[in-house]
Amino acid sequence: MVRPLLSIVVPCYNEEACLDLLHARVSAAARAAVGEEYEILFVNDGSRDASWPAMQRLAARDPHLVAINLSRNHGHQLALTAGLDLSSGEQILIIDADLQDPPELLSDMRAVMAAEGADVVYAVRRKREGETFFKKATAAMFYRLLKRLTDTEIPLDTGDFRLMSRRALDALLALPEQARFIRGMVAWIGFRQVPFPYDRAERHAGDTHYPIGKMVRLAFDAVTGFSTAPLRFASHASVILAGASLLLLFYIAWGYFEGDPVQGWTSTMLVVTVLSSIQMFVLGMIGEYLGRMYVEVKRRPLYLVADVAGPVQGRATLGFREEDVRASDPRTRAE
Repeated sequence: MVRPLLSIVVPCYNEEACLDLLHARVSAAARAAVGEEYEILFVNDGSRDASWPAMQRLAARDPHLVAINLSRNHGHQLALTAGLDLSSGEQILIIDADLQDPPELLSDMRAVMAAEGADVVYAVRRKREGETFFKKATAAMFYRLLKRLTDTEIPLDTGDFRLMSRRALDALLALPEQARFIRGMVAWIGFRQVPFPYDRAERHAGDTHYPIGKMVRLAFDAVTGFSTAPLRFASHASVILAGASLLLLFYIAWGYFEGDPVQGWTSTMLVVTVLSSIQMFVLGMIGEYLGRMYVEVKRRPLYLVADVAGPVQGRATLGFREEDVRASDPRTRAE
């Protein structure tokens, strides 16, 4: 198999309004960077609009475009995983479909990768146009909290917009976990990674597909996937509470021998409430980790492909694609 020089992976969910302009801009950026030696992979993550018919229409006109239709909505990180798994380029650009990340920066990112001898060029947001103060504040707080909690150095103010070498991607695809936080996993694999500052634009059309619920879920995946600090909290809290209990015992004993027994119902209930809250928090975090272990041991495919339009050169090593299964079956090869 002759690899193209470049693969561009774009997970899409309800992006019908963006697809034509997205395809035009991404194609122009790819041709400017590598000529005709590129492929574009649009991954339809169970969209509810007409995104899939639009992708099929574009793929019929453009031999460089591969449209992948997942069997259902798997979520952004797994849709991105599917695109990366089925890509075949020597370099791989990850970009979102909303055009907040300008594809025209591709040539500059490739130049930085060549000059620095890097395996990953990750884009760092200097400005975030069209986003609310709440979104910006919570994102900044999340990245800084994650930096303090994890042992892996995850760059601040970055998304999934980045350029990767083939060996970096192969290392990433060797990580099979279900609860995926791609930008953290890329940081974990190491190799030489360099920043690329840029200004993030406003969405071309539609609304964000990361409401508060999905942001919280992603935050949980990030913390539990790269840190055991919430579990260590239980041991730290137990030491602190043991010391506080000992002081409280001395206080009660002193009051008893002084003839002034402690009668404080309010203080008793306060202690009970605090202890119960901490216990429930610790049990909840243990449940989060156990839940992830439960999901991992089932070893289900990370994604399922329903349909493909265009020439797929990659193999579904982390997911299920019928053609790959048939090709690996000796009975179908014999036919």
